Amino acid sequence: MNRTQAILASTAVALGGLALAEMHGGSEKVSLPFRGGDRHIMVKAEDLVWTDIASMAPPAKIAVIEGDLSKEEPFTFRLKLPPDYIVAPHVHPAFERVTVLKGTFHFAHGRVFDRDQTVALKTGDFSIMPPGVPMFGYTEEETIIQLHGTGPWGIRYINPEDDPRQ
Repeated sequence: MNRTQAILASTAVALGGLALAEMHGGSEKVSLPFRGGDRHIMVKAEDLVWTDIASMAPPAKIAVIEGDLSKEEPFTFRLKLPPDYIVAPHVHPAFERVTVLKGTFHFAHGRVFDRDQTVALKTGDFSIMPPGVPMFGYTEEETIIQLHGTGPWGIRYINPEDDPRQ
């Protein structure tokens, strides 16, 4: 396993924590992330379990909804970003599809963080970025974004000193 694969695998493991959520329409608890099966699930947003995320600086939180991020399979997760949070320039190994669920995510393409280059994506707005294309962003208020795609998933910061795993 080369260094990039090791970083991707450790990121996927860090992102892939197990959470329990109430399944609505019944009293049963379901394990998240969802891994398919012979039935559908319904989970209310307030029942998601938010955890720390090793690949992003605190106090960002993650709720993994679907998939094993270290495998070649569909994934869905949410990120809760506090006010005035900066997402340093980085790239991903696969397509990233982001939908803003709450707040405004100021987002841009580029290798150097520059607030003036961002687009204010508001609730309901979305972005799709191809693998290996550098991006960055920031928040001014608590913002929740949902990401989905096909793994394996990971993040590599343009400037290694921006990586909280270092």
